[in-house]
Amino acid sequence: MILGFLIPLAYLIGSISSAIIVCRLMGLPDPREQGSGNPGATNVMRIGGKKAAAITFLGDLLKGFLPVFGAKLLGAPSILLALAGLAAFIGHLYPVFFGFKGGKGVATSAGVLLGFDVFVGGAFILTWVAVYKLGKISSLSALIASTLSPIFAWFLTGDIVLTRAALIMTGLLLWRHESNIRRLLEKEER
Repeated sequence: MILGFLIPLAYLIGSISSAIIVCRLMGLPDPREQGSGNPGATNVMRIGGKKAAAITFLGDLLKGFLPVFGAKLLGAPSILLALAGLAAFIGHLYPVFFGFKGGKGVATSAGVLLGFDVFVGGAFILTWVAVYKLGKISSLSALIASTLSPIFAWFLTGDIVLTRAALIMTGLLLWRHESNIRRLLEKEER
């Protein structure tokens, strides 16, 4: 019975926009109307600094992690872990509370992957950090870490269901970064 509510609850948790809430609480402009217009940690960094961005990142990570971790605590099988993670991720991309206009999903994806397996999520985060240290381009770091995440999921868990969920998140994340990819190819990405 409880597991039946898991997926809608995960979507609702994912729909909570950390960026918008953090900006409101800190007296910052709405991230949908400033900078890149994206309600995510990178844009919050541009308009509000490191502290606001760190809080936003943590909020987005937790909303991906908590539904999956909660499902694990309830003894849910891999398919429900995957569906809970995908629901939270899609909630971030298309939040019911904010007109279905959400962020690009990097931190939430990291949280979902941490919920699947701490080593998978850790590999995603370490890859992001390593690529960022080399190139100083947040979107490139996200694209590479996300592209590698299904490989991490497969080799570190051996679970095809979780690997497929990671692959779906990668596809959606790449699609949401279409404009960033175009700017990277044109060497215009900041």
